[in-house]
Amino acid sequence: MKTPLWSRPFVSAALVAATVHAAEDSGRYAADLGRVYEAYQQTVAKKEACDVRAPDLRAANDKAFAAWQAQHRALLQDLQRRVNAMILAASKDKDDYARNIGTYEGEILLLRKEYRDSLLKRQPDELRSYCQRMPEMLKDPSADLAQIYAAELETIRKRK
Repeated sequence: MKTPLWSRPFVSAALVAATVHAAEDSGRYAADLGRVYEAYQQTVAKKEACDVRAPDLRAANDKAFAAWQAQHRALLQDLQRRVNAMILAASKDKDDYARNIGTYEGEILLLRKEYRDSLLKRQPDELRSYCQRMPEMLKDPSADLAQIYAAELETIRKRK
């Protein structure tokens, strides 16, 4: 059976490049941070694809997504802080940091858009079915980033 596109890994080359470049000694830290941050970006892309494919479901999906984000607020803020810190560490000065943060955020947004667009190329009924299930899926333990990525978060949290 073919794995649905939305459950395949979302490879964020921009994030990997930023984190690996920014933390020469990081090894697993950078990879784990990238993996968890990518999972968040992938979830956002799925929500965006559903907004396009099934606008009639947007209100229910907005509510479920907002609840999911609230559940993960502290984690998402920590991930963003850590990504920004790695970009800062790779920057020579404030001006370089401003350029780097803009570059990496732009690349991450572009990759998220490409992933969303790839979802939109799927069979309309298949994606719509996913979008109809989104509220329940976001409440499911399989959407809990802290549970799914417990090992990665353990590595990440060892570093202040």
